[in-house]
Amino acid sequence: MIVINCVGVGHWGPNLVRGFATNPQARVDIVCDLSDERLALVRRNIPQIGRTCTDTLASVTDPAAHAVVIATPVSTHYALVKAALEAGKHVLVEKPLCSSVKQGQELAELAQRKGKLLCVGHVFLFNNGVRAVRNLIRSGDLGRIHYIYSTRTNLGPFRSDVNALWDLAAHDLSIMNYWLDANPLTATAHGQAYLNPKVEDVVVASYTYPNRVLGCIHVSWLNPRKVREITVVGTNKMVVWNDMDLTEPVRIYHKSVNIEREPVYSDSFGAFRMQVHNGEVVIPFIPGPEPLAAECNHFLDCIQGKATPINNAESGLAVLRALEAADRSMKNGSALVNVNEEIANTNGSRLRLTVGENADVEHTAR
Repeated sequence: MIVINCVGVGHWGPNLVRGFATNPQARVDIVCDLSDERLALVRRNIPQIGRTCTDTLASVTDPAAHAVVIATPVSTHYALVKAALEAGKHVLVEKPLCSSVKQGQELAELAQRKGKLLCVGHVFLFNNGVRAVRNLIRSGDLGRIHYIYSTRTNLGPFRSDVNALWDLAAHDLSIMNYWLDANPLTATAHGQAYLNPKVEDVVVASYTYPNRVLGCIHVSWLNPRKVREITVVGTNKMVVWNDMDLTEPVRIYHKSVNIEREPVYSDSFGAFRMQVHNGEVVIPFIPGPEPLAAECNHFLDCIQGKATPINNAESGLAVLRALEAADRSMKNGSALVNVNEEIANTNGSRLRLTVGENADVEHTAR
């Protein structure tokens, strides 16, 4: 039986607590949050948990725990994950991994030295609709991928610790990297802060991947509709994944455009003929477990050596690099930025919070 301590039961944390508390491989011993009200609510709704407390440091370093699950504000991730790893715990931390690439690299190296797992809560990697699209891409059924366009919007929840890009696009970047089995090379982004002058609530970012694949992301906290949709356009077929459609999340469109060249050389557009193919729409059946339950089970399997984590520290670092690159682009007039460019000064020190400081340990993402 794997003993789990969970820190942070704001918006998403209770789901993680339930996911582990109802898993036969695990026992949730301690649930921690700075809010007594949130702890009382979790205790009422999830009776399988052991005890509750407000001492974050004691929770992540508890000698009885094999692993720690962290679902707190991003600014607290670095200190909490570091303390847990140094105490010899396996860690599952909500996305994004932490506040900067510099911090992420330090945590990844620490986990490696300690021989412990460091996994990031990129829960959509365990979504069977997302996995179905990955299989279509990898099989070559869609042909060569031209571009991927993602929309993730809603009216709120509004945050002050990170902007909409870090809050929402972390999901889409993890999905695109997973689908393409690659990380972006360059980034350009533009955002606006309408509600809080220091935090962008609307961001449009574009990433270039190997083989000229374009990844476009639109995220917003200031939108009348909750949208969670990604379109993949290939040379043979196109596919749309809609996370808001619970019964038919994936639709495959047998649509394509062929370019026929005239045999005689010409500089005019008339030298090309566009042939549009409109075929059927296929809606595959997507079975399988709920993504969060699958993520929790995967983490426990990895602790026991039954699986290799797909949401490891390196995948979390790849997302951090892409997020930092987009931030740099926004600060420099939407300039094209090399994602892998090393920068001397990161925003990590500005957002860093040490364990024990009086911060709100409530995760309001998603």
